[in-house]
Amino acid sequence: MDLFRWTHHISLKKWIKEMHALCQSDAIYFCDGSYEEHQAICQHLVDCKVFTRLNENKRAHSYWCHSDPTDVARVEERTFICSKREEDAGPTNHWEDPKKMKKRLKHLFKGCMKGRTMYVIPFSMGPFGSDLAKIGVQVTDAPYVVANMYIMTRMGKKVLEILGEDKPFIPCLHSVGVPLKKGEKDMPWPCCPQDKYIVHFPEESSIWSFGSGYGGNALLGKKCLALRIASVKARDEKWLAEHMLIVGVTNPQGKKRYFVAAFPSACGKTNLAMLKSSLPGWKVECVGDDIAWMKIGSDGYLHGINPEYGFFGVAPGTSFESNPNAMMALSKNSIFTNVAFSDEGDVWWEGMTKEIPEHLTDWKGNPWTRGSKEKAAHPNSRFTAPASQCPVMDPSFEDPKGVPISGIIFGGRRSNVVPLVAESLSWQHGTFMGASLSSEMTAAAVGAVGKLRHDPFAMLPFCGYHMGDYFGHWLEMGKLLGNKAPKIFCVNWFQKSKEGKFLWPGFGENIRVLKWIFERCEGEENYEKSAIGLIPKKDAFDCSHLNFDEKVFQELFKVDDSLWLKEVEELRSYFSLFKKRLPQGITNEMDHLEKRLKKEFKNESFAKL
Repeated sequence: MDLFRWTHHISLKKWIKEMHALCQSDAIYFCDGSYEEHQAICQHLVDCKVFTRLNENKRAHSYWCHSDPTDVARVEERTFICSKREEDAGPTNHWEDPKKMKKRLKHLFKGCMKGRTMYVIPFSMGPFGSDLAKIGVQVTDAPYVVANMYIMTRMGKKVLEILGEDKPFIPCLHSVGVPLKKGEKDMPWPCCPQDKYIVHFPEESSIWSFGSGYGGNALLGKKCLALRIASVKARDEKWLAEHMLIVGVTNPQGKKRYFVAAFPSACGKTNLAMLKSSLPGWKVECVGDDIAWMKIGSDGYLHGINPEYGFFGVAPGTSFESNPNAMMALSKNSIFTNVAFSDEGDVWWEGMTKEIPEHLTDWKGNPWTRGSKEKAAHPNSRFTAPASQCPVMDPSFEDPKGVPISGIIFGGRRSNVVPLVAESLSWQHGTFMGASLSSEMTAAAVGAVGKLRHDPFAMLPFCGYHMGDYFGHWLEMGKLLGNKAPKIFCVNWFQKSKEGKFLWPGFGENIRVLKWIFERCEGEENYEKSAIGLIPKKDAFDCSHLNFDEKVFQELFKVDDSLWLKEVEELRSYFSLFKKRLPQGITNEMDHLEKRLKKEFKNESFAKL
């Protein structure tokens, strides 16, 4: 059989032959992306006892699996940006000289696929035919990766047709790093804990990943390509590759606007992406829950696509109460990794139901009973589900032109200081807001509870170059957009009272914040000025049926000058990390904020900021 019968792309064929010679797999298999192929791959994983088929009456065409306990999450300390110059990687990334790293990796990859099949996965990040889409080709020895990439990307023969004979592609090499001798029995979850490497070569737009079979370490279209490599391409080509959801919001009059939003982990990102509105007549639809690629269109406005085709979400805490639309998306054709397995042949995780099952098989494959000190599901356990199954997917999800972006939202987890919502005074001020994004650590995080963890633009682990230059790229995009730039907002669902209770109900009530943002984009003057930006007027923010008293409203939108001056001091300390690469525009905004807080601007000067 001619392995290259589907492509005449000379450089692609050459690269595959080189990778085969390096990794020395027993066979090469080209993925055609068909449903039949996906079913066969899943059945192979069942036969190998990696997958367990779920009860068809509970969750049709779905599977449960559990990984090696050493291979359960992203390994940021083993993730490298190998730019030619160390200073281009910046202080927030791990760097290694690309020549030294290639030498080290070639040693590890030599013969790593012996006894295994090398799967070739051509995939498109973004709708077919979109100017924003990028094509990658991943080679891997993990059928688990093939099964997940089928759900997460648009893959197969059609991608090769688009690639043609000479279009560029992003090569992605992956191996679990466990060769097999003839007749040797495979591990249940092959991985190489002592030698994990997730490596990005931004100048050549390539990705090499070794030793892990889990999540973004192995599904190289996700964080590796869609953010770390894409962010570099976006800088060079003048667009934005962001760790953001995309939602469409329709008001009762039928007017629709699209918004993107960036949130660090544990800040309600997926819930907002699939929000079930509590306000009659207001509707929210999902374009994407995790990544947005945005480019200035021929009309001069910013347009965005979701480069992914599926959801790869954290399972614990997801329920019909917190996110009913996500739960409905998981009803069939899904893969569950490191959750618990029920006696009825279904899956379960902490927070999924109020009633805890009496008995389960835990994420390690061991018997588990109610009351156990151990978690039944790993905190980073995941579901992989087709986006098309989400009942609130936006009709423009597959639109190659993308959707026009009216507003950009940043949000973190802060118990005080940051109000429920504020609008930036300008694009530059909004860029400062994104750069200032931080969250208080929770008990589940490493470090002191309540201590701030800075996560600029929610891109800290995902920016493929110097973050100071990344801020500068945002400022440049604002100049290119001019008066057609989206408005920028900052939100905070997590303020607490002195008694430690959340002031804002969150979840479906967040539509009230989106409503105010929507109305601002319509030009309504429903705001008042504060030192940190524009905040809602009391009579212009919809609190109907929330039974809020005056005190709660005041707390939600309070701007405490003394606390914000401490915030400025803390930000100056943090931004010193970027030294001379911190753009002057960010420093200017910090200075302006401090002067506004100290009342050092006259009213007419303030109005111009």
